[in-house]
Amino acid sequence: MTTSPIRVAVLAAFAWLVGCGSVATASDIPVYGYTVVRTYPHDPKAFTEGLFYDGGFLYESTGEYMGSGVRKVRLDTGEVAQHLDTPPGYFGEGIIVSGDHLLQLTWRDGVGFIYDRKTFAPVGKFSYPGEGWAMTRDAKHLYMSDGTPTIRVLDPVTLAQTGRIDVTADGAPLRMINELEWVKGEILANVWQTERIARIDPKTGHVTGWIDLSGLVDTSRVDDPADDVLNGIAYDAAHDRLFVTGKRWPALFEIRLKPKRPR
Repeated sequence: MTTSPIRVAVLAAFAWLVGCGSVATASDIPVYGYTVVRTYPHDPKAFTEGLFYDGGFLYESTGEYMGSGVRKVRLDTGEVAQHLDTPPGYFGEGIIVSGDHLLQLTWRDGVGFIYDRKTFAPVGKFSYPGEGWAMTRDAKHLYMSDGTPTIRVLDPVTLAQTGRIDVTADGAPLRMINELEWVKGEILANVWQTERIARIDPKTGHVTGWIDLSGLVDTSRVDDPADDVLNGIAYDAAHDRLFVTGKRWPALFEIRLKPKRPR
């Protein structure tokens, strides 16, 4: 998701939502802080829209109309081991693996691209109504965000929608749900234009915790603090490692959560 042509209107609307409690400005939802375990290099030109970890590599989808693509990245060095540009005219969004394929959403075109997992060769397309923001998966389903309080549940083979998760925080719909990651039976979700990640129970849609990542990156080190925001969550299940980054951030962080305070 980007702020470009609609920045003022969206930010004004988001401020109104915060005032209405849609991101739980006052609640009993627990808030978690973080400890940085390790810092890794990240391409400061990568407008990160989607991120996941698989087989020792990070897979990343980048956005913007003139810079969208999918890439396979070496974690320790940040080196791009494999790359493919998204077709011209499309704004790349979330990415996930499904079987032998990589799936990439686009923002406003209702079109997703299917690539060969190993070679990145384009092998097809799929369609969906509305916007595409991010994707994640568990063993049986894909999950897709679109900026609304609803996370779509998709069949991993047909990509047809089979269900929905209506996300709420203290009973209020949680808007601006962006990048997603499945971690230990819950969905972690960036809330766009905030420094928070929501911990979502996929069975109820309730936000069960907030991860406050304030101060993780020095905003003086990014070119455009309004656009270059927290976005990108990846989880290494085999080694229980959680990674986060942001759009055009110069670093990717392995973090460990710690209790912070009631909110």
